[in-house]
Parts: sequence; C-alpha cells; structure tokens
Amino acid sequence: MRKLAVLTSGGDAPGMNAAIRAVVRKAIFHGLETYGIYQGFSGLISGNIKKLEVGAVGDIIHRGGTILQSARCEEFKTKEGQLQGLEQLKSKGIDGLIVIGGDGSYKGAQGLSQLGFPCIGVPGTIDNDIPGTQYTIGFDTALNTVLDAIDKIRDTATSHERTFIIEVMGRHAGDIALWSGLAGGAETILIPEIPGDLKEIAQRLEKGMERGKKHSIIVVAEGVTSGTEIALRLEEETGLEIRVSVLGHMQRGGSPTAFDRVLASRLGARAVELLMDGKGGRAVGIHKDEIIDEDLFSALEKAHDFKQNLYTLSKELSI
Repeated sequence: MRKLAVLTSGGDAPGMNAAIRAVVRKAIFHGLETYGIYQGFSGLISGNIKKLEVGAVGDIIHRGGTILQSARCEEFKTKEGQLQGLEQLKSKGIDGLIVIGGDGSYKGAQGLSQLGFPCIGVPGTIDNDIPGTQYTIGFDTALNTVLDAIDKIRDTATSHERTFIIEVMGRHAGDIALWSGLAGGAETILIPEIPGDLKEIAQRLEKGMERGKKHSIIVVAEGVTSGTEIALRLEEETGLEIRVSVLGHMQRGGSPTAFDRVLASRLGARAVELLMDGKGGRAVGIHKDEIIDEDLFSALEKAHDFKQNLYTLSKELSI
C-alpha cells in the first residue's frame, strides 16, 4: 500500500470532515500518499482526483458537511460505471479506497471490491441505519440539532397551548425520531419500524386534555408519512388545532459534536490501518466503545438494530 484515496458519497453528515482528516493524516504519518476524490463516485468516474497534503485537511475537524463534496451517481450502479472508476484509480496508481457514507455508498464500495480493488467502508449518515455499528458518523450531531428544535418548539407550544408535530429525517430507520423524542419528552413518537395507530394517538391527546394538559409534542420520522398528513387526520379526530414543523435539511448541517468528531477520527484511522494490513472489502464500526470491522458484503445484509427497549420506555414515560 503506497497510495490511498478517500471519498464521501450520498447525503452529507456532520463529522465527515473529521473522518477525512483522520484518513489523510493517519496515512501521511505512515508514509503513504493520499488522494481526495471530489463529488463522490461521480467524481471518481470523471477523474476529479487531487493529492491531499497535511495542510489540505487543516481546520476542518469542526466543520459540518464535507470538503470533498458529495453527489448521487446512478452511473456507478452499473458495471460499466464501476469499471470506469477502477480505471481512474489505476491511472493514478492508487492502491486502496476508503468510502465514507451510507448504504448506497457501501454498495458502490462493494462493486469495486468485487472487481478486486481494496475498499473500506466508513459509516457516515445521520440516520444511524448502517448494520454492524452502534453509531454512525453524524447521528449524534443531528440528534442534538433536533433536540434543540424540540425544546424551542415546546416553549411556544406551552405559550399557545397547542399540539405540535415535528417531522424529522429517517426514511427507513426511526432512530432520529426515537432518540430525540425520548430525550425531548415527546408524548408520541412515530417511526417506520412500528406502525402507529392514529385513533390511539387521538385518544391519548384527548385524555391528556381531560386531565389538564395544555400542549403536546408529536415527533414523526419522514418515512412514516408527512407531518402535515398526520396533522390533518388528527384534527379530524380531535378537533384540536395542530401545528407542523418540518425540520428538513437543517438536520444535516452544523458543527459536529465532540462524540462525532472522536468517532469519525477513530473510524477513519482504523480504515487506513486495514488497508495497510492488506485488507479490503471491510466495513468499520463501533460496538461497546471498541472499533470493529466486518465483511463489507455481509454488513448490509443484517437488519438495522432497532432499539425496541427505547421505544417501550418512551411509551411508558409519556403517559
């Protein structure tokens, strides 16, 4: 291993820059040349690849987003696109690739691995939906961004004695909704893993009013349905005036938390170590505070580790 490259793909996540920094500096510390691939797999196909020195990753550990930029690339899902990317890597003499991103990014890395090129997957997504790791880079920061919004919305919900629905990200995994709802004291949490009963929710809202409760917070993951749709149906059931806040892409931005910076640094460094040890086709993660790695191909075959106990606890505490 003499030269390695790093790219970020898919949706950006706070802490990606910290991971890039760790990859570059760990590699240079051990005498390797490092290259940044800009605009994800799209940039790989087009050859948007530049050498990165130590200074290129200075003062980025605290920045959200990704200095390497990111882009969706349908072309890389094809064998032809993957072969084009492989030729670009070979033309630069690059011996290994570290891919930071979510499940779509892992699939791209799997494609190159099947062609015999050493790739390491690093989990970077705010959804926390990558099997094989307890936490993904960006989840903690997004969680705290959402929690801050819930706290602020609760202030105005209390002042106006209203019910608020807060729609958060999470198409297939409800971790952001579940963790922020529990931490923010939400009365109801709706997530893709467990179907919600709107009639039951309506009854809970009405019972709360009967005992003098003046406001409620409902957190819903976007993968369930839109917050507006739920609000309309609950208004029909209860006659209450319900407001909706869609947090949107603000959840992706912001300076990463200390947890995400440390996690990203540890995962990025471990990815370099694996390539130096001659290992490819691996995915790194964290389990019980230990950095682990597993087969890249089996990583996405596992089910998302949904925390049923947290959901049960949220129901018990929201009576």
